[in-house]
Amino acid sequence: METIFFNIPDICGFGLHFQLDGFRLVYAVVGTFMWLMAALLSPEYMKHHDHKVRYYIFLWATYLATMGVFLSSDLYTTFIFFEIMSFTSYVWVAQEENAPSLRAAETYLGVAVIGGLVMLMGLFLLYKTIGTLTINEIRDAAALCENKKMIYASACCMLVGFGAKAGAFPLHIWLPKAHPVAPAPASALLSGILTKAGIYGVLILTAQFFLGDNLWGTLILALGTLTMFGGALLAVFSVNLKRTLACSSMSQIGFIMVGIGMLAFLGGEEGVLAAPGAMLHMINHSLIKTVLFLSAGVFYMNTHTLDLSELRGFGRKKPFLMVCFLIGALTIAGVPGLGGYVSKTLLHEAILEYHGGIWFKVVEWTFLFSGGLTVAYMTKLFICLFVEKNADPLVQAKYDAKKTYMNVASAISVGASALVLLVWGIFRHSIMENVGLLGREFMNIEGHSHAVHYFAWENLKGGLISIVIGVLVYLFFIRKFLIKEGRYLNLWPAWWDLEDLLYRPLLLGVLPIMGAFFCRIFDSFLDAIIVTLRKTLFRDSPLPYVHEEGNEMTARMGIILMEIQNLLNKTIRRKNPVYKDWVHLMAVRHEERDAVRSVITRSISFALLMFSLGFSLIMIYMLIIPVIG
Repeated sequence: METIFFNIPDICGFGLHFQLDGFRLVYAVVGTFMWLMAALLSPEYMKHHDHKVRYYIFLWATYLATMGVFLSSDLYTTFIFFEIMSFTSYVWVAQEENAPSLRAAETYLGVAVIGGLVMLMGLFLLYKTIGTLTINEIRDAAALCENKKMIYASACCMLVGFGAKAGAFPLHIWLPKAHPVAPAPASALLSGILTKAGIYGVLILTAQFFLGDNLWGTLILALGTLTMFGGALLAVFSVNLKRTLACSSMSQIGFIMVGIGMLAFLGGEEGVLAAPGAMLHMINHSLIKTVLFLSAGVFYMNTHTLDLSELRGFGRKKPFLMVCFLIGALTIAGVPGLGGYVSKTLLHEAILEYHGGIWFKVVEWTFLFSGGLTVAYMTKLFICLFVEKNADPLVQAKYDAKKTYMNVASAISVGASALVLLVWGIFRHSIMENVGLLGREFMNIEGHSHAVHYFAWENLKGGLISIVIGVLVYLFFIRKFLIKEGRYLNLWPAWWDLEDLLYRPLLLGVLPIMGAFFCRIFDSFLDAIIVTLRKTLFRDSPLPYVHEEGNEMTARMGIILMEIQNLLNKTIRRKNPVYKDWVHLMAVRHEERDAVRSVITRSISFALLMFSLGFSLIMIYMLIIPVIG
């Protein structure tokens, strides 16, 4: 398709630059569809919630920011909208304003801010090194650059920011915590589209800098493999519906990153399977999580719980919800005939195509085993929600009697999402493969792919191995160890939380202590220099008179007020004189004001306020100066 460019000059100095091509068009359409489906479910879901106006304002603000990311044609524009998207979506996580949501929002914002700052450092390094941030110019500029180490350094910095948003290991810590506390329509968007904004950045870095680069490919492949397996393992142990889906999102992001890693290994001419595989799995995951999270929203609207033991049996006599959820579950499990099987087959074929030795065999079997874990946890969810009966017969009777469990708009949102996912997967040759071709230019793919026979035994074998692994894990691990007396058990060690185990102690404990230690040394060193200078080169001037309390101004104000008091006592208040030590009172009030001022100026809120004020002044300056000029 013809590429369309659109620029807004003089905004923030560099201007904003946008581009519409095949890949960007696809994700603009996917994102818009997801937002419409989420918006349809939102009125019923948010009916009994507070702050509805705020929710809708930030719902659509995040949509505009996300479209800005996907349509950006330079990394500066990408960064601006990426940060706006992070701050507007933060409100979704904090929507309920209770302790779990505020803690999850704190984690989400912390990861977003730190990742964004590291990304900005990478942009500075890249611009200094190659002189451009325009995505279409980066590849040629990087090829002419002799300082390859600086390109690696800038790319790794940007990878931190993009990987954090994607939910890649080890920066995934926000993802399993943010989804359970955010409203379900927002969770669908966080999982299905905002994580893809991070993947969008990783794709840019790989396709523009590192096609055919084994070192970069190893890094992305290793991160993808750890993310893929780690997310699936967390999902198997999870007993919370939305947390299970969130961990599943982490795992599927890992599958996509494995494809991107293979794209780096195979290069532009041979990565003809890895590129469409990664792109199609991105789209598959977006559509799948739309169906599954909106369905989870229906469960929560009716039960006000996400605990699997409490939700057990709710969907037994609800065929419409069952079919919609089943379409999403079968697709993400990679069952042959649906979209997930197509994209996973392409990714698997890309791994086999490289012939990389023993380590790639490890990646392949981790890929297949993670696919098996996907089958296992989706089987667990489906049987729990739609097949088993609740442990409490009264609760089950209440669930079975509930015939009207969502309104027409909510039914349209869930049903249309499932229908689009089903049609998308069935017409793999006429729709999926043609859509996959639209991303070739964006990913700098130059070769021509051979026809993939999805139902040939070699391709079916990989999918069937994962299904068999999943069935065995469900029967001999989940059923035997994670379910007791009708309740799902959370056997994941509570202390094994990377955020509490590593990040919070590091950021709130080790780093402040180390900073204070070095600052104390530096401060003592400066004090020693000053004392030495005062005793040698400089003579101390006589010390000024120091008041016992207060200062010169409070003392003078106190004396004046004392004189006024004496005058009034001799005239107007002669019969009822008043005697106050105004010098002391003025000193006390001064000390109180100093104490309050000290508390305020040392607080994080004051620091953030000053930062925001300074940042706002810079933005106003950058917006006004071009107009005046």
